Amino acid sequence: MSLKLRASKFRHVFGSQCRREQTFENVRITRNTHDSNFCSVNPRFLAVVTESSGGGAFAILDVNRPGRVDINCPKVCGHAGAVLDIKWNPFNDCVIASGSDDTTVKIWTVPESGLLGTLTDWSADLHGHSRRIAYVDWHTSAANVLMSVGFDFKIMVWNVEQAEPINSLICHTDTIYSACWGRDGSLIASTCKDKKIRVMDPRQAKVVIEMDGHQSTKTSKIVFVSDNQVFTTGFSRNSDRQYGLWDVRKSGPALTMSDLDCSSGILLPYYDPDIRVVYLAGKGDGNIRYFEIDSEENSVHFLNTYQSALPQRGLGMMPKRGIDPFKNEVARFYKLHASKNLVEPISMIVPRKAEGFQPDVFPPTASTIPSLTADEWMSGVNRGPILLDLESGTILDKPRSSMSPAVQNQIGALSKAPQITTYKAVNSRTAQQPFNSAQTPAPFQPSGPSTNLRPSPEGHAPVVLKSPSMKMPSVIQQTHIWNGMDKTKQEPASIKNIRGLSSSSKEAINDISPLSPSSSASSSNSFKRSWSPGSLSLTSTTAAPHVNGFNEDPQAGDYLASKASPTMMTTLTTSQKSQPSGTTRYSQARLNRGFVQQRANTIASSENAEHISAVKLVIGQPAQTAQGHLKKAYFRQLDEIKNLQEQLQLKDKRIQQLETELAQMKEREADLKPGESNC
Repeated sequence: MSLKLRASKFRHVFGSQCRREQTFENVRITRNTHDSNFCSVNPRFLAVVTESSGGGAFAILDVNRPGRVDINCPKVCGHAGAVLDIKWNPFNDCVIASGSDDTTVKIWTVPESGLLGTLTDWSADLHGHSRRIAYVDWHTSAANVLMSVGFDFKIMVWNVEQAEPINSLICHTDTIYSACWGRDGSLIASTCKDKKIRVMDPRQAKVVIEMDGHQSTKTSKIVFVSDNQVFTTGFSRNSDRQYGLWDVRKSGPALTMSDLDCSSGILLPYYDPDIRVVYLAGKGDGNIRYFEIDSEENSVHFLNTYQSALPQRGLGMMPKRGIDPFKNEVARFYKLHASKNLVEPISMIVPRKAEGFQPDVFPPTASTIPSLTADEWMSGVNRGPILLDLESGTILDKPRSSMSPAVQNQIGALSKAPQITTYKAVNSRTAQQPFNSAQTPAPFQPSGPSTNLRPSPEGHAPVVLKSPSMKMPSVIQQTHIWNGMDKTKQEPASIKNIRGLSSSSKEAINDISPLSPSSSASSSNSFKRSWSPGSLSLTSTTAAPHVNGFNEDPQAGDYLASKASPTMMTTLTTSQKSQPSGTTRYSQARLNRGFVQQRANTIASSENAEHISAVKLVIGQPAQTAQGHLKKAYFRQLDEIKNLQEQLQLKDKRIQQLETELAQMKEREADLKPGESNC
């Protein structure tokens, strides 16, 4: 009887530890017990969540400059709570998203040369969850689309270009353990504490299929391994660690289910879609198992195990475009050691006798060019990633497209979420360099522009260099309201809502000019205020309380007494004490409204002087201090405008009431007979 072994190119893949000088030492890794990776890496930067007090922080390190890290190295600080998850933008190596215990998701833009000082100014601040953010994940093929998972049992999809929510998925009744995008981004799969596996349509915000998952309530994880299959890790009823392969087209049992061991550490899956290999790393142990997925046979085949005696707190997986294919390196992990402040690279090597590039081991991989814009994805278009040839560095032909139902905003769910408060989602300095430099070729050419691959000086991953001919239109077509610039181009309305202050004192001083008071204030429920030359264009909405008169709402009366001028309040008191007829009251209300408008113009003029003095104060000061003064001046003006707007709304309601009373009085006078009185 002969035993026939299954043939595989990756049967003998082994893990190779790097030398001591290629590790990152003295990195104060967080001791948080959350089950995320706490690490994210791309070909340029390594981000690691660090231990901090008084808020959350994470360090940004140059991936090609290992060694001992200064304990006071620059960090990204801006969250009020601990940072629980971070992810680099797959289409821009300088943009990273972070989810925190303070219920917010923030987008950060890192300078191309790295951090020179502590970064506290975010590019976008997204408020929509009511509890802490557990995980964040970028869309696989569409630019500027981000998913966030919160402990409020809610998954939100964001358009970070416009800093606004796309949809809110309220499909879970318990804690969400993990969520992931499909290969083309048309579906989202999740695991939950209620032992269910859900596959959801993020555009329609509904569950496509629901299956019974692992039988334990302990943490389980999920990844898409094909368009119709998902791979999960979890625990059995007896708390044994296990993995499973599921078909998302039917709600039956798993295609494959196998137990691994009885350890208690959570298994984190890392999937390589190019070679169809999934790596399983247990939190708290040092082993990394890897399996090969066979979708045709619906089976999972064990390959090998990388063993280490040192436990790991998390792993960061390098994108395929950042590894060295000429050394037969099919994957590279950055291991966070739990027992020491050390980040260690681990390379997965395929042993080959032949030298040079191996095309059967390194098929085309996802490039840094998004195949869709956020608006295209919202309209229902599905398209896989644009592929890059690792040997020549050329962009291959366009991926296939399909259609899905367009986005249906869940109005009820989104209205319950807090309003997004952001003033710097688009920076004014990015007129030449947009906030997200993800670029898309206008038509997709069968053979795209070429890029060059060269190894780094330290002998690490090759660096992809775009050729000068690789010019593509920016995803964000920015226009500004500055004088002298083109005003005919289309600009998303939400960009006007979030255009922010500049981050340097020089640009701040150049961009600021005195506010011109409005000639008339709007009496609707929304108001607009612009700084003229384009430092800010903000739209806000304020709901006024419904009152029939000033004396009928005590809070409104106290509010007006605290905000209005003495002259105006004297006039109001006199008019309320003696009102002989509806016509007189109507005229008096018009006059009172004029006092409020005059007061608004006076305050706007005084705010202009205060704003100019604030600009004078920031001359010669550091950019961070200058920006602080500008923020304070801006928010003071915004509060005054809101207060005056509420007063005008109350005046308008009173005027409408008096007009109604006057019309009724005239109707009664017309119906009077000769000799009758109107009393």
